[in-house]
Amino acid sequence: MTPPGRISLVIPARFESSRFPGKPLASIAGTSLVRRVWDRCILAVDPVDVHVATDDRRIADHCRAFGANVVMTSEACLTGTDRVAEAARSLRGDVIVNVQGDEPLIDPADVREVVRAFLESPDSVACGMCAIDSIEDYESRTVPKVVTRPDGGLLYMSRAPIPASKQGGLPPCRRQVCIYAFSRAHLESFAGVGRKTPLEEIEDIEILRFLETGTGVRMVEVGRGSVAVDVPADVKRVEAILARRGADA
Repeated sequence: MTPPGRISLVIPARFESSRFPGKPLASIAGTSLVRRVWDRCILAVDPVDVHVATDDRRIADHCRAFGANVVMTSEACLTGTDRVAEAARSLRGDVIVNVQGDEPLIDPADVREVVRAFLESPDSVACGMCAIDSIEDYESRTVPKVVTRPDGGLLYMSRAPIPASKQGGLPPCRRQVCIYAFSRAHLESFAGVGRKTPLEEIEDIEILRFLETGTGVRMVEVGRGSVAVDVPADVKRVEAILARRGADA
C-alpha cells in the first residue's frame, strides 16, 4: 500500500454548462451550489487543501467572498477532470481528489472512503458509486449508470439504463457518485490526450477516457445520500431532501 501523501481536493466549477448555465451560483435553499459542495468537502480534508478551479471571474469572486481557495484555469478545459489536471499543476498534493461541483449533499465520509480505496490500489483511478433504488433514476439520461467486474473494476459507464433485463423493470444496478481520486500521472495522461475519446464524446462521461486509453478504474461503494444537480429541476429535489433532513434533526 502506498503511504498516504498530501491530498489536494479540487472542485471544478464552470459557468457555461450546456444543461444548466450558471449552475455553480444557483441558489439551493438560500446557499449557492458551489458553497454547499465546499462546505461538505472541508469536513473531509483540511480546508487549506480544498480548492475551487474555475475559469469564470463571477464564480471566483463569489468563492473568495466566503473564504474559499480559488485556482483560475483556462477556458479551453474540455471536462471537469481536465480542469482539475490543470489546477493540480499549481498544487502540492500527491493524491488529487476531484469532487464535482454539482454534488451538494456529498458525504465527507464517502470522500475519505474513495481516497482510502485509491491508496490501497494506486495504479487505478478510484471513483464512487452507489445503488440505484428508483426506476426514474435508472431510466434517466442524466444519471450515469455503472457496470463493474465482481472485484469492482469498471467495465463500462453509460447514461442508458444498464444493465438491462429481458424481463424489464429495475434490475440490481448502480450509479456514479462524482468523487474521483487520481495520481498526478493519471491526470497528466488524461489531459495529455488533448481531446475527448470516442465513447466519452458519445456518452458525455469523462471517466470513460481513462478506460479508452488503458487506465483501470476501481469503483468504490459509497452511501446513497448524494444527489447530483445536473439540470435545474434537480434543485427542487435537493431542497426537498434538505427540508426533510431539517425536519428529522
